[in-house]
Amino acid sequence: MVQEIYIIDDDIELTSNLKELFKQEKEYKFKNVRTKDIDIALKNIPSLIIINEDKIQKDIIQVCTNIRQNEDNSITPMVVISMNKDKKHRIDILKLSIEYYIKQPIDNDYLYYTIKNIVRLMYINRRVSPLTGLPGNVQIQTEMKKRLLKKEEFAILYLDLDNFKAYNDLYGFTKGDEIIKFTARTISRNIHSCDIEDSFVGHIGGDDFIAIVSKTDYDAICKKIIKEFDENVLGYFTKEDVEKGYVEVVNRKGIIEQFPLTSISIGVVAVDKGRFNNTLEIGEVGAQVKHLAKTTMGSTYIVNRRKK
Repeated sequence: MVQEIYIIDDDIELTSNLKELFKQEKEYKFKNVRTKDIDIALKNIPSLIIINEDKIQKDIIQVCTNIRQNEDNSITPMVVISMNKDKKHRIDILKLSIEYYIKQPIDNDYLYYTIKNIVRLMYINRRVSPLTGLPGNVQIQTEMKKRLLKKEEFAILYLDLDNFKAYNDLYGFTKGDEIIKFTARTISRNIHSCDIEDSFVGHIGGDDFIAIVSKTDYDAICKKIIKEFDENVLGYFTKEDVEKGYVEVVNRKGIIEQFPLTSISIGVVAVDKGRFNNTLEIGEVGAQVKHLAKTTMGSTYIVNRRKK
């Protein structure tokens, strides 16, 4: 995967130096951006931004502030390189959520591994849902495999929302994202507040979530999640829709359809020692039990225990 890195610098020496340092690694592309062209350059989203304070024509604080206020680059990692060794100056820049401040003269090895490690960290963070901040599929699979290898007894909760597409169609994706984030908070709060050791919550994607708990009363956890969800989800609907108890959405044929308000379904798989050989088998049972839960109107949960 190509890593495009912008060097904000009115000189080309630093950019040339970096190209030489990374000449054996073709996936790294360095682009020199002059101060006057910053706004144009930011229309593209680089993997990393490096600012050479000593060679720009604008105030460094203002430059960093403007980049951080740019919606598309608000989370793009940034490095400032400078000859200014004043501690207050360094701290003022770091307060702007700048990841690194490197003092001149530059040690090439230090700069090389700083860039490599930032890009590596970005790769890891991409495995985390940017919407909810919860671990994604890579960590979910790792967590499940780890517990299977240790022959632990645990339960997996597969959670997703009912009639969420209807909500998105009527209220829009922005409001839909708010319900997704609310759902993530509700699940996390109830999983992590039960004083359970080694619990885990992940975001599979969209309105699908997963939670793993060890040796605990998952019935009580499911009931708490459903209770909190049902009590608070109404705040994401208009008063009129809440009073009706349903939403009306025009389908592709122009026909108005009625859908119940968004609810949550939970399918629970009890993983006893020796019951499953791999995560695929768990996933298949999880999909079946969650489907059963979704056939019931409103928020509900169903548990699949070992069949004797």
